Amino acid sequence: MSQGLLVGFWLGLAVVAANLPWLSERWLFAIPCQRTKPFWLRLVEWGLLYGLVVGIGFGFEYKTTGVLHTQGWEFYVVTLCLFAVSAMPGFIYRHQLRRLLRQNGQ
Repeated sequence: MSQGLLVGFWLGLAVVAANLPWLSERWLFAIPCQRTKPFWLRLVEWGLLYGLVVGIGFGFEYKTTGVLHTQGWEFYVVTLCLFAVSAMPGFIYRHQLRRLLRQNGQ
């Protein structure tokens, strides 16, 4: 697998993972919740998925280059911000679009 294809796959995986907590009513996609999932639980799940995506990225880096490069705090801040921007479609759907569609009766 080429490095460019691997990076594209990882970015796609990150976008999907960033949106999953906002689109699912199950805790960790396995345990059904009795009521709607609270916001803080969605944030915890989102943070766990961020850690998983970063870990997968480190795994891909080690697999392609054979070494892990050390990263400063700036790397984690930038990737967290990119992960947050990637989560915006799911967040908007959960907290704004669904309410508007319900109000219009669609």
